[in-house]
Amino acid sequence: MFNKDLHTSFPIIPDTKVYQVGGVVRDRLLNLPVKDIDWVVVGATPKQMLKRGYQQVGKDFPVFLHPKTHEEFALARTERKTALGYHGFEFNTSPKVTLEEDLARRDLTINAMALSANGDIIDPYQGQQDLKNKYLRHVSNAFCEDPVRILRIARFAARYAHLGFQVAPETVDLMKSMVKNGEVDALSPERVFQEFCGALKEKSPQVFLETLRTCHALKVIFPEIDQLFGIPNPPQWHPEIDTGVHTLKVLQQCSLLTPDPMVRFASICHDLGKGLTLKQYWPSHRGHEKKGVPVVTKLCHRLRVPKQWRELAELCCEYHIHTHKLSEMKASTIVKTLEKMDAFRRPERFLQYLIVCESDSKGRTGWETKPYPQKAYFQTLQQAACQIDTQQIAKECDNPKEISQQIHEARVNALHLIHKHGQPSGQH
Repeated sequence: MFNKDLHTSFPIIPDTKVYQVGGVVRDRLLNLPVKDIDWVVVGATPKQMLKRGYQQVGKDFPVFLHPKTHEEFALARTERKTALGYHGFEFNTSPKVTLEEDLARRDLTINAMALSANGDIIDPYQGQQDLKNKYLRHVSNAFCEDPVRILRIARFAARYAHLGFQVAPETVDLMKSMVKNGEVDALSPERVFQEFCGALKEKSPQVFLETLRTCHALKVIFPEIDQLFGIPNPPQWHPEIDTGVHTLKVLQQCSLLTPDPMVRFASICHDLGKGLTLKQYWPSHRGHEKKGVPVVTKLCHRLRVPKQWRELAELCCEYHIHTHKLSEMKASTIVKTLEKMDAFRRPERFLQYLIVCESDSKGRTGWETKPYPQKAYFQTLQQAACQIDTQQIAKECDNPKEISQQIHEARVNALHLIHKHGQPSGQH
């Protein structure tokens, strides 16, 4: 299991021991690729580390860069909660801190294992047993001292769901108590988005949201998404009926179509406007597309979402029905839609938008494997409109104020040639 000799990798300090810890041990036991190796040094002081050429980089607790490999080596430590949230901690990095004490502060039992230089696995909290039983279980009640761990365990659930892992019932109960006690309220938007972005890159990102909902954290962190649950859709188009369930299914389908977290985020946002529909109008959601745009914008601003992410999410929210009902639209309306989406100058983003539309169609019970011809057809129309020689039109136009209108009309005429019969409706 060990890919290098610790004794040659680590400049020896008397009375110290070095271990690989955490994810490297977990993923090797799962026969998964190892991305990063975390090292823990037991029995050393910062002064000893510096004397042997290590460069200190940690501020909250001592972390040192290896003088040759530049890998990170952290001194074994314990933590003590001093305030609400995830910044309120004091760290003890005394040489007397044991490996077991260091492992005890970690979040999950499967992350609280270590590997010694001779290949022995140190597993004081039965992480191997939980790997076998496929449980994500907290190490101790110290788990509840850091609200970020709720996000992290939801992310692990998304990462390993395809292997059959689930959060242990007692850990779910502990997470619920953390939410009830207000620990989640202390999370910063930046940290939430950081973990959310990581979760969107996992194999089953919808499980991240499912896990947060199970422990009641979704309504605190993502209230716009949480309120979609319980809101019905027309059953003839949405056999799953529930808008929240549909949103999770859309994200699941999107993850099968693209690994891009920005596109996956946009797929989550496409129906946020349905959360504004008054009950007397259910299950109809007329106009939810435009109504949802301010909701998307507010969510993005709160989480400090990058501008590109926000713009794509807003476009998908406002225009996704246009693609579903492409056959019912006039050529002039199609061109206007393409122009509003800036699809001629940003064809890559247009393709991302189409992936969300396809995910929306397939994110319905019984529709997962059905074809979505609107995607290819809309691409054909966009490409046909792109063939217009805009420079030539501008050159021949006598009045500069009429250039944009003439370009628009030329694009409409180009689409008329191939949009006589249209394509099958998206059944939305």
